[in-house]
Amino acid sequence: MSHDLLVLDAKDNVATALRALQEGECLEMEVGDSTSEIAVLEPIAFGHKVALVEIEVEQPVVKYGEIIGLATRKIARGEHVHTHNVEGLKGRGERT
Repeated sequence: MSHDLLVLDAKDNVATALRALQEGECLEMEVGDSTSEIAVLEPIAFGHKVALVEIEVEQPVVKYGEIIGLATRKIARGEHVHTHNVEGLKGRGERT
């Protein structure tokens, strides 16, 4: 079990880094009853998100089992997920 990533819901497509992650690291993680490995593609700061799967443009980014935003570009598995590639939905009156 990884103590490097936090996944709170089996529906999540991102995990939270519990420490600073370095490019090239290969981490084992548990999601529900399954275990998989993920290769970190770039440095990711403590508390930031890493993509668990490939996320297509306009696809929801899911954390805590809830949609927290939409991808503004394709995000690769293992890539840093943050404001540079996700548009938040909170406070956006034209989005539902």
